[in-house]
Amino acid sequence: MSHNITPDKELLENSDMIVVDIRTPGEWAQSGIVPGSKTIMFFDERGGYDAEGFLKAIDELGGKEANIGLICRTGSRTAQITGFMHQQGYTNVKNLVGGVMKLQSEGYKLEQYKA
Repeated sequence: MSHNITPDKELLENSDMIVVDIRTPGEWAQSGIVPGSKTIMFFDERGGYDAEGFLKAIDELGGKEANIGLICRTGSRTAQITGFMHQQGYTNVKNLVGGVMKLQSEGYKLEQYKA
């Protein structure tokens, strides 16, 4: 089973997937976020992270069975995190390949991030 899917308007608007944007608050403010997505930072601006805290926040969205799509700027950070989450037993997590940059290049309208 592939853990990578390519995000598009159809997928984001017509699925039961919970989109989790793992970027930093600065990135959310700069580009905006996918409407309805959950903003849960994984890596901070210095590359540090709190994996336990991140998984706890994911558990609040439905846990290991939840249908989750991880998104970042281009899909490289989420590729790493998707693999990590699968090792932790989160079987329905997918990496949204191309990330926010791909969506923007296709004219997908992001919404303004409100802190």
